[in-house]
Amino acid sequence: MNPPQPASEPYSKGDEVTVYVGEDDPDVRYHGVKCIVTARLQDDLNTETGRDRDQYLYRVKRRSTGEVLPIDFRHGDLVPTTPLEEHSSEDDY
Repeated sequence: MNPPQPASEPYSKGDEVTVYVGEDDPDVRYHGVKCIVTARLQDDLNTETGRDRDQYLYRVKRRSTGEVLPIDFRHGDLVPTTPLEEHSSEDDY
């Protein structure tokens, strides 16, 4: 099974996403958390990497509680929430 991929376009405020990070990521405790994008921020990381979407950081809140997570995530750390997940009764793993 292939891992889910980030959206091909930047996320917008109100988009539903799921945090998807690797086991060795320092923020692995948030892996699988279903969220709503509350803000899209920008920096210049894309000038270093050459990947346009690397300039975006996202502030997100837990879908289940509305709690804003204490860190911002890069575009590559978020995947669109699938329709099956959108209707799941469990918001966090």
